[in-house]
Amino acid sequence: MGHGGNRWVRPEVYPIVAVMAFALGINVFSIARNAIGHPDVRISKEDRGAGYLENFKEGKNYKLHGLRKYLTDKDHEVMPGINSALGGFKKFGFWYVSN
Repeated sequence: MGHGGNRWVRPEVYPIVAVMAFALGINVFSIARNAIGHPDVRISKEDRGAGYLENFKEGKNYKLHGLRKYLTDKDHEVMPGINSALGGFKKFGFWYVSN
């Protein structure tokens, strides 16, 4: 058999390893954030015994995290200058209507 470990250690494999490591990092972050910070997750026995909690402020704080707060007042166009120059569309609420 011989060189079983060296078969995967090639420069051609590095990009897919980087992509997989990035995806794994995103998944670990998401699972950790949901397990630690989600208001409905109760780990200790005392918290689980409390039943349904009506603490809506805690849920609202979880939903409106820092990135969402930052993006709420931002325009959702990628290139607004090009869109207005070529398309001539005006924003009307959440919809774009032509002139």
